[in-house]
Amino acid sequence: MTVMKTSMRNFFAHKGRMALSAVAVLLSVAFVCGTLVFTDTMNTTFDKLFAATSSDVTVSAKSASDTGETTSGNGKPPVMPAGVLGEVRAVDGVKSAEGTVFSSAVTVVDADKDSLSPSSGAPTIVGNWNDNDSRTMKITKGAAPEGPDQVMVDADTADKHDLALGDEIAVISAVGTHTAKISGIAAFQVTNPGAAIFYLDTRTAQDILVGERNVYTNVNVTATAGVSDAQLKKNVAAAIGADYKVQTAKETADANQKDVGEFLNVMKYAMLGFAGIAFLVGIFLIINTFSMLVAQRTREIGLMRAIGSSRKQVNRSVLAEALLLGVVGSVLGVGAGVGIAIGLMKLMSMTGMNLSTDDLTVAWTTPVIGLVLGVVVTVLAAYLPARRAGKVSPMAALRDAGAPADARAGAVRAVLGLLLTGAGAYGLYLAATADKAKEGSLWLGLGVVLSLIGFVVIGPLLAGGVVRVLGAVLLRAFGPVGRMAERNALRNPRRTGATGAALMIGLALVACLSVVGSSMVASATDQLDKSVGTDFIVQSDQGQPIIPQAVQAVKKTPGLERVTEYKVLDADLTTPDGKTSKGETINAADPTYAQDVRTETVAGDLADAYRPDSMSVFEGFAKEHGITVGSPVKVDFKDGITATLTVRAITSDEVVIDKGAMYASITTTAKYVPADRMPLDVLVFATAKEGQQDAAYTSLKSALHDYPQYTVRDQTDYKEALKDQIGQMLNMIYGLLALAIIVAVLGVVNTLALSVVERTREIGLMRAIGLSRRQLRRMIRMESVVIALFGALLGLGLGMTWGATAQQLLAMEGLKVLNIPWPTIIGVFIASAFVGLFAALVPAFRAGRMNVLNAIATD
Repeated sequence: MTVMKTSMRNFFAHKGRMALSAVAVLLSVAFVCGTLVFTDTMNTTFDKLFAATSSDVTVSAKSASDTGETTSGNGKPPVMPAGVLGEVRAVDGVKSAEGTVFSSAVTVVDADKDSLSPSSGAPTIVGNWNDNDSRTMKITKGAAPEGPDQVMVDADTADKHDLALGDEIAVISAVGTHTAKISGIAAFQVTNPGAAIFYLDTRTAQDILVGERNVYTNVNVTATAGVSDAQLKKNVAAAIGADYKVQTAKETADANQKDVGEFLNVMKYAMLGFAGIAFLVGIFLIINTFSMLVAQRTREIGLMRAIGSSRKQVNRSVLAEALLLGVVGSVLGVGAGVGIAIGLMKLMSMTGMNLSTDDLTVAWTTPVIGLVLGVVVTVLAAYLPARRAGKVSPMAALRDAGAPADARAGAVRAVLGLLLTGAGAYGLYLAATADKAKEGSLWLGLGVVLSLIGFVVIGPLLAGGVVRVLGAVLLRAFGPVGRMAERNALRNPRRTGATGAALMIGLALVACLSVVGSSMVASATDQLDKSVGTDFIVQSDQGQPIIPQAVQAVKKTPGLERVTEYKVLDADLTTPDGKTSKGETINAADPTYAQDVRTETVAGDLADAYRPDSMSVFEGFAKEHGITVGSPVKVDFKDGITATLTVRAITSDEVVIDKGAMYASITTTAKYVPADRMPLDVLVFATAKEGQQDAAYTSLKSALHDYPQYTVRDQTDYKEALKDQIGQMLNMIYGLLALAIIVAVLGVVNTLALSVVERTREIGLMRAIGLSRRQLRRMIRMESVVIALFGALLGLGLGMTWGATAQQLLAMEGLKVLNIPWPTIIGVFIASAFVGLFAALVPAFRAGRMNVLNAIATD
């Protein structure tokens, strides 16, 4: 009980000093709890959506996916005869059944030909208005479509694009372009997953999406009272046979939830990983806080020992303070986590996914995880300072405040740090020289962990040398004030090392990812320059195949020397070793593709792969199945018959573009796949005549003006698109890493604030002998800057090493160019100096306001 009273008294006596550590715990716990609440809420939302939209039993084509979104190579959804609807209606247990037609392989544009598709990447869906949709959608304006000239749009899309009744829009599918006027607007009664949804009448949907009537993509079946979904499925399946897919509402919902769940799990664990980084940084802050508090209370602890307190009691007293800190920070963090989750939901709403707070899901495990994690991490972080406090002897009551340095512990730390750093460096070396990517990845992970721990342990040893160099370069110009700032940073290398290490972790990850991202862009750009021999690439950003009319428009464009079509076919391959590889892909193209993309071969000539009844395979596949040039391969086309093709070329695995592709000519595949089942082009390549590139680019864009679903890019456009994609991914990661950097900044603030308190008497004496307030504040700011730059140097150096090693592994995948983004690295280093200045604002202000006489009298 005495221990707890002492702990409570000390905790509240130093509540200001504990505040920043509590904020670090709060932020880390809040990020964890916010992530869990947000993903649980997303799961709840989608569970409700899928439960509401799934009919008791759904019948679809055999080739349709479990979620019903599969589109065949011709750009049309898989369908079944309308006669199935009549058969289903006659089944026992069926209350009602209705046929539906829908497709997500569509583009919808307004009168100005601007896309109405979501910018978030969510699908655009066009289908017929039916009773099942009326369960989740309510018509708020106008009426449902009743003829080919009418279409209904969801309210979210209408609001986003300022659409109103009577506005004209166009639905573009593989069948063609259909224009209609908005007859109605329907609002979601459940959460909108971000999709843009358009409704046509049934006949028009069949004409526009499939190109024929008397077919449906789905049949939605409702059971009569007392008939279970499972029994209804059994009855329907028995009546219509095994040629169709039959699913219960739960099976359909589970299939949809599986797709969403996989994405949400990736997002959840990624965010929890960044929360873990913030926790790691927070550990340094907590260790520093308690280490400094223990050092400042050395005489007090010595007196406690002198009047009878045991080592265990002193140890427990400090741990009890940490427990209080962990509980307070964690409780506040759990509450803040709910706020973060709501903020993320609002952010998602801005992208088009309107998540309702009515679905806010806080599982009982979330606050428990937050509290346990926050308290355990805080107590573990305080263990070493508590152990150090327990070693304070009663004789310390007779000395000035401050524990003497343990030279033996420092030597052990230095040796251990060097060993760990050396082991980490060796792990990185093995990763860089590995022959296989999987093996190298394991060594890379081990090397990163060991080198990080090694730098943390060896930080105090490095602090002496690095701070002196920084001081000589940056601080000496400020005269005595600069030298005092340098000495203050060197006064306690362990403290400086721990504070710098907190910042080092976040910046190391920033530098590593910057190097990897920059190298990926540089490598892909290099591959484009070396491999791509065509000027223009035509494709759909929504994944729609290119319809023949658009291909003809490209071919008629003036100024073009050649046009190459490119298709993708599914097939099962039987190799000479007798093995069958199912679900392989054959990339069928015109023979000119060998000029458009110069793919390196390890055997044969790629141009020969486009000869009749010929093909190419990639190096890994050839080695696995003992294939050489001249080997026969049986190709069983999914939509055609079986062919025997001769391997004429083996392509290298050390490429980026079309890595792992198998090629054949369109003429060859057309012999074995009927014309009505031949997939449409997924890409079209166009090459301009010599000296006519600019004119051809303009003409090609003009030729495809009536086909807004397709994008024309030259090589510069393609490189920019690639750079933007990687840049967006990195910016998102940097945003998540910002939490760890914020906690690190709090660590610098806390260290300086406690350091100012520790040096109260010293500051008073300096002020008494003539140091001005302005000079004092400058000294503290420069001390903060040098600590921040120390952490930045270690972090950026370590991160660039990790990034360069990771690039060596990526080189096995064809990304062979190492590119160090020096502007980013230098920018981060300079920004670190400003971080140091910002962190010193409050401590410097408080130091400048000290009363000189009171400071001198402090003991």
